Amino acid sequence: MTAPAPPAPNRPLPGLRPALPRLLQSAGLRFAVLFTLVFALGTVVLVAVLWIATAASIDRQLLAAIRADAVALAERWRTGGESALIDAIEERIATDSTNQALYLLTDRQGVKLAGNLGAWPEGVEIGASFQRTSIVHEGVAADARIITRDLGGLRLLVGRDEAERVQLRLLLTEGVVWSLGASLVIALMGAALIRQALVNRLDPALRTAMQIAAGDLARRVPLSGRGDEFDRLAETMNAMLDRIEALMQGIKGVSDAIAHDLRTPIARARSKLEAGLAHARDEGELRAAMEEGIADLDQVSRIFQALLRIAEAEAGARRAAFAPFDLTEMLQDAAEFYSVAAEARDQQLTLEARPGLRMVGDRDLLLQAVMNLLDNAVKFTPEGGRIVLAAQPQGEGWVEVTVADSGPGLAPADRARAGERFFRADASRNTPGSGLGLSLVRAVAALHRGSLELADAKPGADPPGLLVRLRLPRAS
Repeated sequence: MTAPAPPAPNRPLPGLRPALPRLLQSAGLRFAVLFTLVFALGTVVLVAVLWIATAASIDRQLLAAIRADAVALAERWRTGGESALIDAIEERIATDSTNQALYLLTDRQGVKLAGNLGAWPEGVEIGASFQRTSIVHEGVAADARIITRDLGGLRLLVGRDEAERVQLRLLLTEGVVWSLGASLVIALMGAALIRQALVNRLDPALRTAMQIAAGDLARRVPLSGRGDEFDRLAETMNAMLDRIEALMQGIKGVSDAIAHDLRTPIARARSKLEAGLAHARDEGELRAAMEEGIADLDQVSRIFQALLRIAEAEAGARRAAFAPFDLTEMLQDAAEFYSVAAEARDQQLTLEARPGLRMVGDRDLLLQAVMNLLDNAVKFTPEGGRIVLAAQPQGEGWVEVTVADSGPGLAPADRARAGERFFRADASRNTPGSGLGLSLVRAVAALHRGSLELADAKPGADPPGLLVRLRLPRAS
């Protein structure tokens, strides 16, 4: 017998994940990265706009200064002539503390008359718009922005050295880079805070879900009291958990009720069949025992069919069958079906509904629900009693179907439990039935987003009778 092979090296144990992949799978990390990208993009756009606007403003100020200087010198020449122009240029050079202003005045032959440039730059045309050119200013090569004018035989050049402006742009660019770096650090810190905040807010829900998965259905997600989206999510989860717990308790109750209610007819059928086999003296007695057993088994089959219809209605599986139909005609069918049973008991069954009352829903299920109500009314109304089936619109978009009888009615405590599966009041335990009729009616009402209400038909009377209100939307 050979020993099992050892586990492969460097293979993670089952159920354990490396920390890095788990971090990469985190929704909080994805939100944090998204926040960082959005914040960084916004910062880049803002800084770019500021940089472009600042650089453009510097350019506009530079060009405006050059143009104003050239216009002033040209005006000085028109009013005072060549000598006045030369004096003005020399005065500007003397008062230029930044040493950025550029001036050159020559005659047509290119002989210098005034200015701080040694010679006319190559390639510079007279009278053109603003130009960029390379110059030698105080022995240093530099870039300059200039404008030229033709003044009646004289050539005037006015400009500014761009060295300081280039340096200013470099400083501005450096500030932008530092700003972007600081913004990125702030974005990363903000992303970390957002991720941690998301983890902190989602952690109670996660812990609650894990405890519920472990079987503790009593756990609920705690609320922070802020009333934000996470609190609304927690409220929704708690409502869902309340519903799940109620369903689980209902399933347990239904299981117990099924075991209790089905045991009797099955045992009775078995007993009758066994008695027939053991004691039947002829074929007729054996057939009678078999028919009684089949009747008991049919009752079991009807219980299961009712449970299936209730399950379909509660699960919403029948909403695909919703269609427009005439509610009045459907009530007429139900009343006609039970009129024979009512007449046999000397009961008066009347229908009160205006013709052409239309709605949208599952006609078959609603017919079954109304027939269940009429079946109960006929069953519990004494001979000579009165049953009224009615329908009337209630406001806009609603209709109310009512069944009122003159029977003994139900006590308030019994009315509160009347929709539970297999529940039967003490006074009705000796009558045929399975206790599923009103459960189906309540499920059909919920499927149509309606409601079921039970009350006394004649409060204060003896007997008070029972009034069942089935309130339904006309377009579910």
